[in-house]
Parts: sequence; C-alpha cells; structure tokens
Amino acid sequence: MTNNQLTESGRLKHFLTIEGLKRDLLTDIMDHAEQFSSLSGRQVKKVPLLRGKTIMNLFFENSTRTRTTFELAAKRLSADVLNLNINTSATSKGESLLDTLHNLQAMHADMFVVRHNKSGAAEFIAQHVAPHVSVINAGDGCHAHPTQAMLDMFTIRRHKQHFPDLSVAIVGDVLHSRVARSQIQALATLGVGEVRIIGPQTLLPADSQTLGVHVYHDMEKGLKDVDVIITLRLQIERMQGALLPSPQEYYESYGLTEEKLKLAKPDAIVMHPGPINRGVEIASSIADGPQSVILEQVTHGIAVRMAVMSMVLGSQSEQQDDST
Repeated sequence: MTNNQLTESGRLKHFLTIEGLKRDLLTDIMDHAEQFSSLSGRQVKKVPLLRGKTIMNLFFENSTRTRTTFELAAKRLSADVLNLNINTSATSKGESLLDTLHNLQAMHADMFVVRHNKSGAAEFIAQHVAPHVSVINAGDGCHAHPTQAMLDMFTIRRHKQHFPDLSVAIVGDVLHSRVARSQIQALATLGVGEVRIIGPQTLLPADSQTLGVHVYHDMEKGLKDVDVIITLRLQIERMQGALLPSPQEYYESYGLTEEKLKLAKPDAIVMHPGPINRGVEIASSIADGPQSVILEQVTHGIAVRMAVMSMVLGSQSEQQDDST
C-alpha cells in the first residue's frame, strides 16, 4: 500500500496512511507546516503555491474540523475548492463511487480529499484515479487518519521538541479509532520513548501487543509520569454490542479528571482530536484548562494540511515535468 503513496524519487504522490513512511518524510511535513503556521498572524493569509489547481473535498461522513480546515488550507494556498455534498449528489441516486470519480475527474480535478466510512476507501480511490490526480485520506473507517496524526505530532513537537524523551498515553476507544492507529504509527516512526494505551479491554484492539505499545486497563498506573495525554472520542456509531458501561461509569473509570491529571507530569499537555464529549471522555475544567492544547490542534491542522497538499501537488508537478 505505502509504495502507492510515493513517487519514484520518494516524494508524496498521495497521503493515505502513516504506515511505511520514513521519519525524514514526517519531519519534512512538520517543517513545512512550521513555515505555513506564521501565515495566521498576517493580514493577508494567502500564498500562490496552488494557484490554478482544483481540489475537491469528497466527504461521505460528517465532519466539521477536518473538512473546514482542509477547505481553508486549500484556499490559503490559492487553490480552487469544490465541496461535494454527498447527500444531494448522484451517489444518493445509485451512482457508483467509481462513476462519481470519473465524472469529477472529467472536470479536471487535481486532488481528491476523501473521508469515507469504509476502511480502505481512500486506497481504492487512489488506485483508480488518473495518474495526474492525487488523493489525501481524510479518514477511512477505523483504518487511518494521517493528517490528524501529523497535526497531533506537530502540536507535540511545538511543546515538547524531542520525541525520544517522551511518554505518551492514548486513552479510550482505541479499538474503533482511526486517529489512534495513525498516532501510534507516527509516534513509533518518530522514535517516541514510550506509547501507552489505556482503556477497558472491550475498547482496545486484540492485537495491541503487536502495535509496540504498553497496555493498561488502570488509569492510575497508565497515566503515571506521562508527558502527553491524548483522550479519544467514544465511537458509539461504530460499536456493535455492549462494549462499554453507561457514559457515567465510563467517565468514573476512564474519563480524564483533575485528580487523574495529577498523576501525569506537572507540565503534561492534554489533547483530543474532537469532537469532545464533555463529562464522558474529559472534564470541562481540563478541556478548557491551562494544560489543554485542544484548540491549538485545530489551528495547527490548517498549517499541516497546507504542508501536505503543497508537498503532494508539488511532486505531481515534478512528475508532469519529467514526462514532458
């Protein structure tokens, strides 16, 4: 799968998953994002890097932060952006996904940003698009969410700098979380010192031991002396069967409270990919407190997505130049 993401020279052609990418490439994405992050403070926030390019957002699942930050990132790069409303598109009338793609390609799209409820959908689309079209995975089923993982890595680097010295705890519904899978892959690639996953056995993957993480079912032990805490949304819509007790019981055992936060290092940062279920996954006093970087994650998402889109479409231009 991962070879499909890269050009012959090792640059990004698509961005489908963190898996298989090298540390230098992840670092390069963050370095590019660092350059774009300063745009937010300028009076004119646009750069002409993708002028003349057309980017289409194809979201087959609901989204607020991801879709809007992708749209804003593309517009800040001066691209033309089209948002396909799936509920009113021809797919709701029975048109196949491939037919939809071929019709959109006929409009001379340069990039598809895809979110889909089926794992592997972005990879499937990347295999069937024309050679001049790039695909970015904005989340597919329980599989991957690579740009979310990269904006999280960027946020961690902003606060903690050196990954090998860090202990990172990921708390909650890891089993259904495409974000957690991509985070674990990114943290491993960047050489983080320790990754812990914490949650009830029913919400942790059966193959947890093969992920290179330490598994905890007890918050007190799992949070002790960690540098970063990432709380996850409970993916109720993906659960089949009784995988967790009532929300209140979950909060008592695995919700991040002031008391539990004290177990981590005093300068630990708290993250959440959103949307937040306050009083279930995390206390409001922490989500809005001084150790929270949750809103920073949203802001950094713009810069990271600008970095990925500019790198992908930059390598696309390189390929076109080579073929002429």
